[in-house]
Amino acid sequence: MTASDRTIKHSTGDGMKLLELYAKMKKDISYIEKELERSIDVDHPMLREASLHLLKAGGKRIRPVFVLLGAKFGTYDLAKIKHVAVPLELIHMASLVHDDVIDDANTRRGQLTVRSKWDNRIAMYTGDYIFAKALSIVTKLPDPAIHQVMSKALVEMSIGEMEQIRFFFHAEQSVRDYLLRIKRKTALLLAVSCQLGAMAAGAAERDARRLYNFGYYAGMAFQIRDDLLDICGTEKEIGKPPGSDIKQGNITIPVIFALRNPALRPYLLDELARIEACDGQTDVRGFLDIIRGSTGITEAERMASTYIDKAIRVLEGLPDIQAKKDLVSFAHFVGNRSY
Repeated sequence: MTASDRTIKHSTGDGMKLLELYAKMKKDISYIEKELERSIDVDHPMLREASLHLLKAGGKRIRPVFVLLGAKFGTYDLAKIKHVAVPLELIHMASLVHDDVIDDANTRRGQLTVRSKWDNRIAMYTGDYIFAKALSIVTKLPDPAIHQVMSKALVEMSIGEMEQIRFFFHAEQSVRDYLLRIKRKTALLLAVSCQLGAMAAGAAERDARRLYNFGYYAGMAFQIRDDLLDICGTEKEIGKPPGSDIKQGNITIPVIFALRNPALRPYLLDELARIEACDGQTDVRGFLDIIRGSTGITEAERMASTYIDKAIRVLEGLPDIQAKKDLVSFAHFVGNRSY
């Protein structure tokens, strides 16, 4: 059983539907999983253990799967496609290691974070190492266009992370501020996963562009659902305590919508000031209860559904192959996921 299987099997409902999709791709996903492990093998024992720690904790591996599905629209050659699928997942992993340092997070996917098991310094260097390995692997594809797409995505991700920090506890941020931030932080990497899979397989440029747009819309919905789960989910479901976002000052879309309610706004502003004054080291259950009972939840759910609808519509121009149907199924999973 792969790490991605372990993550999905522990869930129900939409997770079981997703597991059926993964089962069809099991051989190729297992191959990518082995390549991921091989890619971060290093002689230094602590660096090897820290690098493997997050990999072994599991994950949905959506980025490599999007690469594989995107490649189905061209000449599918796994030996070539892996040089995109593996780096994109490594970039995602490295960003999580760094995120956990910024967030002072102790758990992820139900396991201790690298910073918690070791320390912040080891975590930062581990993330740096994984980033470096990702870049070294993609250079095995002699296509500068692929290198440019991936490097641009990395730049935008970094800006997105900085923007998130800049807006910590900033109650006046707009919906547009939030959407631009999650585009950079999350959606772009999913978008280029679809696009680069197609590019590496030599798919038509118009199809690669449609796949990019699909990944972008699905990625926006993915992050909105993630932000909803941080408020409405349980620790068992999401692998970390709910309310982690607001404890670090990250004001997400359900909160932005709730702040528009004049009856709730004064209380929410007081709560945000209290949480910030305590540097997040305080009980946020009352704050979460207010958000859960507000229209912010339904408005955020509606926004996520709109992005999923856009993701499915943009696929209409693609060839009618099985991969297209699988992408539609992934979109439905993203829009309804509970983990």
